[in-house]
Amino acid sequence: MPIYKYVTIEPDGSEGEIFEVEQSIKSPVLKKHPENGKPVKRIFEKPNINIEYTPGREKSLSEISRIKKAGFVVLEKDKISGKYFKK
Repeated sequence: MPIYKYVTIEPDGSEGEIFEVEQSIKSPVLKKHPENGKPVKRIFEKPNINIEYTPGREKSLSEISRIKKAGFVVLEKDKISGKYFKK
């Protein structure tokens, strides 16, 4: 499950404590802090995705058999007519 960051909204309108909550994607956005009941808003940040580079991995991810197995249709461009056809 993803971890979301929230910040409390203080009575004067300033931002207060930042905290994290692990919750399902389908769960509604929190409106109040689960412990102290203060109003909160969710903080949006760029995703933190680490992909380790492995030589040759790019080729294996683009193999026709893997693409078809995933349910995609592979199209190839005809050099003469410029039209695409199923491979």
